[in-house]
Amino acid sequence: MKSRIRAIITGATGMVGEGVLHECLLDEDVETVLVLNRKPCGVEHHKLTEIIHKDFFDISPIENQLEGYNACFFCLGVSSVGMKEAEYYEMTYTLTMHVAQILSKVNPDMIFGYVSGAGTDSSEKGRSMWARVKGKTENDLMKLPFKQVYAFRPGYMHPTPGLKNVNSFAKYITWLYPFAKIVVPNYVSRLEQMGKAMIKSVKYGYPKNVLEVKDINALAAEQQ
Repeated sequence: MKSRIRAIITGATGMVGEGVLHECLLDEDVETVLVLNRKPCGVEHHKLTEIIHKDFFDISPIENQLEGYNACFFCLGVSSVGMKEAEYYEMTYTLTMHVAQILSKVNPDMIFGYVSGAGTDSSEKGRSMWARVKGKTENDLMKLPFKQVYAFRPGYMHPTPGLKNVNSFAKYITWLYPFAKIVVPNYVSRLEQMGKAMIKSVKYGYPKNVLEVKDINALAAEQQ
């Protein structure tokens, strides 16, 4: 790594974004973190700056405040449960691409990490609506003029102790984690591993643009 990490994080008020932010604040190679939120994340730290911006479909008013960063950890996302395809497409594809297009323009040397999901459909032609939309989002992010784009496809992520934004699904099945780690190790990871893997993708790179759970866990453990 030639320089220390100056990261932008979206979704820090959600479980994944909070976990990634937590790891960034602990990592000595992360110099500064800018979080973009619709509401305050409630975290205070000397590395941390926060911009509250209500409309993520138009971040052009804050464009000049986004310059000078070499990483983005895009953890903002919604569940597709109960959503029509058009609505999910807008909240997932349209929103993500708008933010990414602005960032690629002002920070062409940026490494962009996108939190996708296990089962994402790169062909964009499968039967699962959410998987097609995520697949198109991944594919089109790869076409933007960033230094590098990585799509992270986590499965179940075990919450980091002490953090507050644990989603309801994770709360109910945390007791299963020790068994799942043994029986289906390539489908589970700790949220801590997700954060470390995103940071290390900027530090060291990775030979694949799309990281499945086993790649996330391997990169999180990598030492250089």
